[in-house]
Amino acid sequence: MMRTIVILGTCDTKLDELLFLRSEVLRQNVNVTLIDVGRHPIKHDAISMGQRKLLQDYGSNEELGQLPRGEVIKIMATCATTAVKRIFKAGQAHGIIAAGGSGGTSLAAQVMRDALPIGVPKLIVSTIASGDTGPIVRETDITLMYSVVDVAGLNQVLRNILSNAGAAIVGMAQAYALRAQKSEPSSKKRVGMTMFGVTTPAVDTIRNHLESSYDIEIYVFHATGHGGKAMERLIREGGLDAVLDLTTTEVCDHVTGGVMSAGPHRLEAAAEAGIPNIISIGATDMSNFGPINTVPERYKDRTLYEHNPVVTLMRTSKEEAGQVGAFIAAKIRKHAKDPRAIEVWLPKGGWSSHCGR
Repeated sequence: MMRTIVILGTCDTKLDELLFLRSEVLRQNVNVTLIDVGRHPIKHDAISMGQRKLLQDYGSNEELGQLPRGEVIKIMATCATTAVKRIFKAGQAHGIIAAGGSGGTSLAAQVMRDALPIGVPKLIVSTIASGDTGPIVRETDITLMYSVVDVAGLNQVLRNILSNAGAAIVGMAQAYALRAQKSEPSSKKRVGMTMFGVTTPAVDTIRNHLESSYDIEIYVFHATGHGGKAMERLIREGGLDAVLDLTTTEVCDHVTGGVMSAGPHRLEAAAEAGIPNIISIGATDMSNFGPINTVPERYKDRTLYEHNPVVTLMRTSKEEAGQVGAFIAAKIRKHAKDPRAIEVWLPKGGWSSHCGR
């Protein structure tokens, strides 16, 4: 069976670059579906799904010409997400790739995040891939490749990079397709665990015990904000059978405005799924900030600890600890599908390896 690669792009502004990328992908003996997500419709034989057809078939009758750029991106992302979901469910997408600037990157990233599960190859050649990529990748497995030059006119540098990207997405898609063909359902139970550097000894001890004593597979998530979001997403995708949420420090950052918050929906997915879920308060004795000179002025008189040159920890106050506890209790109370599946464990020897400092 021939593999199929989906290419997303704004054909009204990046047609030459997208056609070159398409040709490089086709050289790898795969099929290509090129979807035009541009503002203005373009006619070309290489475009598999034109802008007008995308809008007509997937939910929008709006005329885009006079709309603000941001609104166009939202509409095209919504329509393309629906289209890619259907293509994937039909078994006609083994990988997806895009190339563009900030607008094209944000549009393609939204489609990749919302349309495809973790594990399906996703790659964006982007002019902003060397900057703050957290808002692009979020909790997913999107791969970013820096374009070095702007995706605006073909030259030898961009040709080389697009050629590499085309080969990369095909290689990932081939691996994905072979894995899907050969994979058999595992009998092992899948358990998610949350970890931070200051809770690593506890997590490693528990992980080693569980893996040596039971037929299970452990998935450890680094509780840096995106780690918690990734675990919540994997639970919603049915990828975990139980959770040992040892390290809930992301809740502390949500309360204090730290840089590693997982947002307001942390602790919801496992409760709603009704899977076994043990929650503890690992590393909630601290909030996380960047370099020490970036700690907000309102916290300058607090107890600070320079964990490393780019991470500063702030000791949690009594009031903040109470807010963390209230957050956890509220999530359980509101979202628990089966309260019997949830337990909260409070450690007697401290909340992290920094306790007592």
